[in-house]
Amino acid sequence: MTLPKTMSGVFLTCHGGPEALEWRDDIPVPTPAPGQVLVRVAAAGVNNTDINTRIGWYSSDVTGATDAVDQEVEAGGWGGALNFPRIQGGDLCGIVEIAGPETGFTPGQRVTCPINLPRPRPGNPTGFIVLGSEIDGAFAQYCLVQADDLYDVSASPLSDNEIAAIPCAFGTAEAMLTRSGVTAGQKVLITGASGGVGLAAVQLAALRGASVWGVTGAAKAEAVKSQGATATFNRDASLPTDMFDVVIDVVGGPAWADLILALKPGGLYAVAGAIAGPIVQADLRDIYLRDITIHGSTHQPFEVFGRLVELMNAGRIKPLISKTYPLKDIATAQEDFQSKTFPGKLVLVP
Repeated sequence: MTLPKTMSGVFLTCHGGPEALEWRDDIPVPTPAPGQVLVRVAAAGVNNTDINTRIGWYSSDVTGATDAVDQEVEAGGWGGALNFPRIQGGDLCGIVEIAGPETGFTPGQRVTCPINLPRPRPGNPTGFIVLGSEIDGAFAQYCLVQADDLYDVSASPLSDNEIAAIPCAFGTAEAMLTRSGVTAGQKVLITGASGGVGLAAVQLAALRGASVWGVTGAAKAEAVKSQGATATFNRDASLPTDMFDVVIDVVGGPAWADLILALKPGGLYAVAGAIAGPIVQADLRDIYLRDITIHGSTHQPFEVFGRLVELMNAGRIKPLISKTYPLKDIATAQEDFQSKTFPGKLVLVP
């Protein structure tokens, strides 16, 4: 088999608006080294994190919501400063194109991988790198991945687009549910419940046997219920106090104090996002006098994604996909994503 020497894809050339995304037809196809696999990208999901990285939101200099960044930053990626140009795309579904015998993979297998690739090391057991941030990702025709990071999903009844909608959203959700120990019979409140991570958390928490409430806009309430929520709260509504065992939060912002009060004494709060703003305020007495446990959640242990792969291959999870786009239309897809018009996931196809 003869591979092309170049491929099409999208370069992120700097932090900024959609103008920072550059479509190219002359990107060199990467060559796998020992232990690496060249994957032909079949589909790639659209995520908040790709947009956040593009605009530099992860910089500590940025204090506002993810839709209100209008400043220049130097170190706006997950791990600080990015090397430009960078091929983004943390959601990968693809077909193995080249794999050495030592990798355990063969051409033709369908594969996926987490967005957060564990890299534990002495002094940092939760170390990781991010596909599409520290290394090139899935917004191109080919993607180079370490074999140890890949999972075979050839047996899954899900489509390529559905597989591509899982890694970031479901991986983030499953990590938060695992960190907070969600079990059957618990009452769980999920913010941003109509988004990719939120809907995944609803589905996965319901699969664990929990009773789930979601915070969402009225127009998307039925979509949230369709994924397993018992009921929903409007984003502007007052939340009940002392009701929930666990809060799963990707929103943050001004409503944060109310989320803490919504927990029962001894409740657990897990956070993996702050789209409404990272700077929050609350009364510490509402936390320590009520024995509230707070979990930050970004690192995804191997077993978290391993469980998702088992669920994918068994067809027990299924993401809601609202729309697909050619990869060349990435700017339109991200604009639609930021409009929050569509529930669930948007997917790009090379």
